[in-house]
Formats: sequence, structure tokens, C-alpha cells
Amino acid sequence: MLVVFGYPFVIAALSASFAWGAPAPAPWPPKTGATWPDTPFTVSGRDIISASGAKVVYAGVNWPGAADTMLPEGLQYASIDSIASFISKLGMNVVRLTYAIEMIDDHFANSPHQSLRNTLVKALGSKAGNTVLSQILANNPQFNVSSTRLDVFDAVAAGLAQYQIYVHLDNHVSKAQWCCNNNDGNAWFGDTYFSVQKWHRGLGFMAAHAASWQGFASMSLRNELRQPDSDSPASPYTWNTWIKNALPAASVIHKHNPSPLIFFSGEGYNTDDTYAIQRQTWNHKTFTPEKYAFRNKVVYEIHNYQTKAKSCSNDIQPRLYHTAYCAMNLSDSSCPNHGPVIMTEFGFDQTDSSDQSVYAQCISSTLLQQPGGPGGWMQWVLAGSYYIRSGIKDYDETWGLLNHDWSDFRNRSVIDDYLRPFVAATLKPTVAKNSSNDFG
Repeated sequence: MLVVFGYPFVIAALSASFAWGAPAPAPWPPKTGATWPDTPFTVSGRDIISASGAKVVYAGVNWPGAADTMLPEGLQYASIDSIASFISKLGMNVVRLTYAIEMIDDHFANSPHQSLRNTLVKALGSKAGNTVLSQILANNPQFNVSSTRLDVFDAVAAGLAQYQIYVHLDNHVSKAQWCCNNNDGNAWFGDTYFSVQKWHRGLGFMAAHAASWQGFASMSLRNELRQPDSDSPASPYTWNTWIKNALPAASVIHKHNPSPLIFFSGEGYNTDDTYAIQRQTWNHKTFTPEKYAFRNKVVYEIHNYQTKAKSCSNDIQPRLYHTAYCAMNLSDSSCPNHGPVIMTEFGFDQTDSSDQSVYAQCISSTLLQQPGGPGGWMQWVLAGSYYIRSGIKDYDETWGLLNHDWSDFRNRSVIDDYLRPFVAATLKPTVAKNSSNDFG
């Protein structure tokens, strides 16, 4: 066993045992007699617990669907089944499936842009849109030109369920586009495109709509809240604005569907969860999860992209602990809103040995060495390419686990030496401790 940054590091030790094509590790640790999906999940202390009482840890990947087309990426190159099979080969048990509130706004408006033909033509132009449409239909004949975006999301969820892969729904943006920056209009409550009323409506709709998905397990409030370039006096970038908008949003989800876990994201592009975990009181406002109907559904999510870090122990770990992972330490009174923490985004270039960087090695070692068992995670990103990104059609994604045409993994060495062992170590079967539920 190697020692990296002072931690016993199991990734390198495990990687030697993974010949390519070897059976993937079991996607979840079932308790005797339980059948997948064993939902709904609840929270007890620092752990996620299945319906039968088994401890659940997430290890997965992001499948984007919130950009201009508002469709899950890659379907012009591959079938849903083919894409889901790649995720299954890694042994992963969850997909963070992103969506835009604009998709739900169009649904309520009965917009013609909901159809496959119209959404592609709108985003890509007539020639490219119709070309991509024909490719999608050739790979996925269950659809037709009039199939809606929601039809596609339903099919993706069903395809993932065939491989016992959970769906975590992530509201990535309001206006569909590549995310994120401070001036894109999606940054903060009341920003140019961030209507709180439409956001609440969209969360409630998706919570109810996804109730029929077999593997639907959790959903987020919002991706990467951040300070907009132009701060609004009516919606300042403060704790009070967060608590005024985020807690009703969680209540909307729970009212429409009490089953899914609810992920609370932090400020600063979701790099700081102290708003949620420290039980601060500002202007007489305090977040105390046990007061709410969703009290046993609260999970905290964190992102990290410190790809240029020189030291794990100095540059990455202290910040991660104090802004997020102290919530998983039940003896740390500085973060009294205890609960599971999931790293829903981290990632790196798949083409330049970045898996051996201080950053990538630190993320895996830190998550695996959490007291009480590994922390869950979802890597950015599955997509080998995008329909369109920031105006560039058929954009190549070098951070993608899959290659440009979604036909294979982009870099099998990274898969074998880093990712598959990381998944296996994260999902090593564990037994939930008989700890009391913090919320009674």
C-alpha cells in the first residue's frame, strides 16, 4: 500500500488488480434480502441509509443535459443503452443528470421548442440541427422528431435503471447554456435569468415528474451559486438571501415528492458550504434542519477544481474540511448541521497524465480516508463532446471520460489506474453503524 500526502493510499494498490475487461465492482452494497433500488434513502448522522437499512455511498459521473439543446449529451453518437453500459463498466452507481429550468418553463408554456427537431434547430441552426436530429434518431429509434426533451430524460433514467444506476437530478442553470461565470445571468437569486418563482416551480415539477423513475434517488437545489457581477439591492449576496430562497425551495421539492434526498450547495461556485453547515445566525435567521419536514433528507454538496495545487495537505484538505467535510465529523461542534457531504463535481484533463497530479491524487485519497468511511462523489464529466458549447458546435471535451464520438473511453490508462480502483475503493461493502439519527 502506498502512502500519499500522509494517507494510506489504496488507489495505486488496487489498480494492479484491474485488468481491462475484468468484471466491474458491484454497483452498491445490498443488504441481505434488499432489491434495487432500495429507496427512498434517508440521512442518519453522516451517512445515507437505504430503505432496508444499508449504508449507501455514491460513486458516479456527471451526464450534462442543461446546455443550449436541453438534451442529455451524446445521443447523436450513441444509444442511451451504450452510454449507460460504459458507466456500468466502471462500477459506478449514480449519474448526476443536469437540466435547465428553461426546459420546465417551455413545458408550462406548451412551447413548440420542446420537440427534438425544434430544440436542435433552435440551438444549432437548421442544417446542423437536422443533421444531429437524424443521427439521434438513428442511434435511438425509440424517439421521433416530435419526442420532447422530457421524453428523452425519461428514457435516460430508464436506461440507467437497467444497469442499476441511480439518478441524481441537478438543476444546473435557469437559462440553458454552458455554465458558469459571474455575468451569465444564472448566478444568484433574482439574477437576469434566475427567477426564483420559476425556479421553485421547476424544482417541484421535476421532483414530481421523476417520481416514476425507478432509480430516482436525490436532487439538488441549485448548481454553483455565486456572486453576480451586478449585485441586486433586492437580492444581495448574503446569508439572509440564501436562507430566504433555499429553504422554501427544499420545502417545494419535499412537498411534491417526499422521497428524494435534497442536496444543498454552497456559495462561491459551490466551494463553501459554511452557509449551510455552521448554523450561523445573521439578522435572526438560522438554518436548523431538524425544524423542517425534510430534516432526514439533507445532504451537502461541494465542488473542487484546485487543479494547480502544489500540496494536498496545505492547499486542498484544510479548505475542504472547514468548508464542507467537518459536517461529516459528528464530534466537531463547529459544524453542528451534520450530514453526508458529496463532492458532486471534480475533474481533470484525461489526455495529459493529470490523474497523477497532486490534485487528482488528493481528491481520491481525501474522500477515501474520511472517518467512518468514504465520502461520495461524481466526477465531471462523462461527455466526450457537446452538441454545442459556448457557440462551438460538436465541441470536443478533453475532460470527458468518453472519447469524442462516445464509442470508447478516452484514456484507458486513466480508467484502469485511477478511476476504476477509485470506484471500487469507494463502494467497498460497508455495514451502517447503529448510530442515532441526529434529527430524532
